Amino acid sequence: MAVVNFVKAHIGQSPKLQGRTPRRGSGVVRSSLQGAVVGNRAEWLTSCAVLSSKVAALAPHSTNSHLALAVAASNGAVLDLIPLETVDGSARHLPAPLRIADLSPAPMHGSELRVAYQGVPGAYSEKASGKAYPGSDAIPCDQFEVAFQAVENWIADRAVLPVENSLGGSIHRNYDLLLRHRLHIVGEVQLPVHHCLLVLPGVRKEDITRVISHPQALAQCEHTLTRMPGLNAAREAFDDTAGAAEHVAANSLRDTAAIASSRAAELYGMEVLADGIQDDSGNVTRFVMLAREPIVPRMDRPFKTSIVFAHDKEGTSVLFKVLSAFAFRDISLTKIESRPHRPIRLADDADSGTAPKQFEYMFYVDFQASLADPRVQNALAEVQEFTSFLRVLGSYPMDMTPMAAGVASLDSSSAYSSS
Repeated sequence: MAVVNFVKAHIGQSPKLQGRTPRRGSGVVRSSLQGAVVGNRAEWLTSCAVLSSKVAALAPHSTNSHLALAVAASNGAVLDLIPLETVDGSARHLPAPLRIADLSPAPMHGSELRVAYQGVPGAYSEKASGKAYPGSDAIPCDQFEVAFQAVENWIADRAVLPVENSLGGSIHRNYDLLLRHRLHIVGEVQLPVHHCLLVLPGVRKEDITRVISHPQALAQCEHTLTRMPGLNAAREAFDDTAGAAEHVAANSLRDTAAIASSRAAELYGMEVLADGIQDDSGNVTRFVMLAREPIVPRMDRPFKTSIVFAHDKEGTSVLFKVLSAFAFRDISLTKIESRPHRPIRLADDADSGTAPKQFEYMFYVDFQASLADPRVQNALAEVQEFTSFLRVLGSYPMDMTPMAAGVASLDSSSAYSSS
């Protein structure tokens, strides 16, 4: 049996291309990481993103990054590949690899997309998924973890999950799940939240002894409920807002009200006893869109990048150095949040899929810049020198749709065409 060797070559120096002119005169795509050794999956994905960005640069601007890659390939852009050679040095006659032009682009919007969200029909997450991907096939999940696994197991194409609220703050559960899974943030959507107090038909305020809803919704309506005349009810947490409404309706609970959306009232045959009960009319929840693969970062539109880093040394000097890496390059941070020390299992490149790691501090940072921006690449290279762990959660288009209090924009497709 012949022994086959894998011959290493610098990116952009394929022996097969020596002395040959690329078809249609488009040139060979070279990587700026020439000679670098890719050590793990994260570095490999980064290298692929850089290489794909160069392919996209050869094609006309398109709102569909996958289509841009296909156009570039059809115009003759060649990705240098490492050939296989036998022991005697002769090239093996292998089937030609698939090119980007041979593949159909992934569905962007419409009924072809399956989008997972946490909750039941009528949940705010369902509305957010509809804003992010109009006309998509929404898949309800009973837990955040299930939504992550639905995408990983190809049951869904995307997941739309909340990460922070303007009143209630961050939803740490989803940040932890981002570290435990291999999904990537490919977009964001901001949804104004309009809470209603829902009851069964004919129920009065005086009949209510308890109010149930998601803990965030209860917190966002706390002052309004306290000051509401005629209402003296205990508050109990439920898995989600629409699920609370469904529970009241399914069990004919005439002594219980639910905080949920007006759509939930329509779906489950309930009445709106009080409308707009959130404490702040500008209450907004930010959702992120997750996919199995990252999108190609671009520079032709506003982008946001989310990272998480950690260091195992005491003191604040490391944090100062990290923030300085962004400040000196005029990169605007939109979010920074620390998480307490805790054991957490992170998805990595090991065969087991996860490995236990412990850190003193973990920091989540969002900033307004694209991973394709040289300033960001230099900043992250500097950050990596000071930290013991760094991961890019995603680099994605910002939600630029206008918002009015309590009303979501109806035209949002243009904001997410790259995801």
